[in-house]
Amino acid sequence: MNEKRSDGLGGADGAAEGKRRKLRPSGGYRQLRSFQVATIIYDATVSFCNRFIDKRSRTHDQMVQAARSGRQNIAEGSRAGATSSKTETHLTNVARSSMDELLLDYEDFLRQRGLRQWSKDDPQAREVRAVGKKRDRTDLADRTDYAAYAAWLEHKDPAVIANAIICLIHQANYLMDQQIVALERSFVKEGGYSEQLAKARIEERERKRDSTNPTDRTDRETLACPLCGKLMVLRTSRKGKTAGSQFWGCTGYPACKGVQSLDGPDRSDRGKA
Repeated sequence: MNEKRSDGLGGADGAAEGKRRKLRPSGGYRQLRSFQVATIIYDATVSFCNRFIDKRSRTHDQMVQAARSGRQNIAEGSRAGATSSKTETHLTNVARSSMDELLLDYEDFLRQRGLRQWSKDDPQAREVRAVGKKRDRTDLADRTDYAAYAAWLEHKDPAVIANAIICLIHQANYLMDQQIVALERSFVKEGGYSEQLAKARIEERERKRDSTNPTDRTDRETLACPLCGKLMVLRTSRKGKTAGSQFWGCTGYPACKGVQSLDGPDRSDRGKA
């Protein structure tokens, strides 16, 4: 089904605008380096478990599922970013937790068999990390990317494979940590989807009013911050007696704390949202 109104602006103008941009970008997970590395880890884990772990054991299934979860949740989180930064952050954290679980499984495999685990400064660990630094971040994670690690991932010694995958898991975890920090920073700076949508609606109303009658200032004051004059967006109180209620808050928050009730006079003394 074709979507004709993807941004809430309405009509033909809204449809055209929706094709040009989105309030929140989403998707594009195949270009995420974390997704690319997670794909290599998943493929390598399936191969490793089939070769060295009894297929009838729970460990076999758990390792494969943990690797799959890491990859899939990165993709699902990226797609969810269009409407919910909270969901995107949550799913990225789920992917991170799955990779931690898989990391422990590989460490257990080495320890329980008396096999050596590479240290961070081990020459082979450095070689694996060096490959990751050389990879183009725009490359798709496919067999070509996998081939760059084939010397370790297809080795006859399971200890070499496990250690190489451990290195890749550390890389994926580092990349996801950076994603989570960026998502949190973006949320603090730009707000959530509902706040951005309300702001976009206000800006669109202002644009249409200016284009039809530049001198008409009807209701304009009700949409301007009583303290600094900037546009206001719809927010929801999180604390105190007004928790759950909505109000207009200045887009300059936290530098400006101007607020306005939906059905009352201007206020600037409301608590933090």
